[in-house]
Amino acid sequence: MLLHPPLPGPWRLLLIWGNIGLQSFGGGASTLLLIRQAFIEKHAWVQEEEFARFWSLCLMTPGINLIGLTILIGRKLGGTRAVIDSLAAMLLPSALITCHLTAGFLAVEHQPVIQAMLKGVIPATAGIMLLVGLKFAQPLLQVAWLEDKLKLTFSLVLIIATTVAVIGFKITVALVLVCAALVGAAIFSTRPVPRVAPSQEHEHEPEEVQP
Repeated sequence: MLLHPPLPGPWRLLLIWGNIGLQSFGGGASTLLLIRQAFIEKHAWVQEEEFARFWSLCLMTPGINLIGLTILIGRKLGGTRAVIDSLAAMLLPSALITCHLTAGFLAVEHQPVIQAMLKGVIPATAGIMLLVGLKFAQPLLQVAWLEDKLKLTFSLVLIIATTVAVIGFKITVALVLVCAALVGAAIFSTRPVPRVAPSQEHEHEPEEVQP
């Protein structure tokens, strides 16, 4: 029997989300990585597939994705109170830091050193985004490998097709996500028919009536 870790209380939730808000430099990719590390890898309060579903739902809806993800995780861990605590702890520290950094950046943005620093941050952010993408894809591909090799092939084709559609053909992300959702509903909703062992087949056969 699997033992689930105890859910966090309000103060612990405030501490975790506040820590994420204070470390989430570099935009959405770094914040998403920190959330994964805290709630999946460190505390195991959220499962891999569940996290992927939460993030997919946030991508399909308008608004700021990370705020939506924070709400979904908070609701799972403690309802409305946890949602309020999570949002306050993540947004307030990072908002205060961002305001002060923005004010200071306006005074030094034209300095050569600052411009050189920004040129180093851009590829680092791309690397973090690639790492997050691989983290999302790995458990889903593992499940597809165990369930059905054909579904694994469809998953890989869908990943490549989505990348080409967004980057190569500049198709809007919303349209690509809707099409991917429809394809996923058509391919992955089918369930294999359970196989009956030969011994079970004989059990279900009607017995011959002796004359």
